[in-house]
Amino acid sequence: MIKFLRTVLMGLALSTALLTSAFAAGNDVNATTTGLAMRGFDPVSYFQDSGPVAGDLKYTAEYNGATYRFVSKANKEQFEADPVAFAPAYGGFCAFGTAMGFKFDGDPSVWKIVDKKLYLNLSPAVQKRWVSEEAEFIVQADNNWTDIKDKSPESLQK
Repeated sequence: MIKFLRTVLMGLALSTALLTSAFAAGNDVNATTTGLAMRGFDPVSYFQDSGPVAGDLKYTAEYNGATYRFVSKANKEQFEADPVAFAPAYGGFCAFGTAMGFKFDGDPSVWKIVDKKLYLNLSPAVQKRWVSEEAEFIVQADNNWTDIKDKSPESLQK
């Protein structure tokens, strides 16, 4: 009986921990249900010659309620020193979607750096459209972001 109760309590504790982390990231960050930003890709790596690299569980940092992973301690420290410089625009949501007033998933493998800022898009086809009028879409997205930043993606589709 004690073993059963211990198992139940451990399960409840784990469930609570997962639920808490799932709601840790706010509406302004595109994170998984466990609170992981950028699907675990290292945001600093986009600005390096290596390009995007999946981060390591050993090196994590919290920013805006989401967990970011890094390939090295040095990348983690760079991020922590200036997270605004490395975190993706619009919380990692699709840049084109943001320009249209929506919040769609930003795919970490579909990216571009413009004026030292990382932008993610939903798909290669969406990226192609976004790049065709990049400057205009960035202005639109910047303007829309102030209005949609704190809204849930679902509420914007009504």
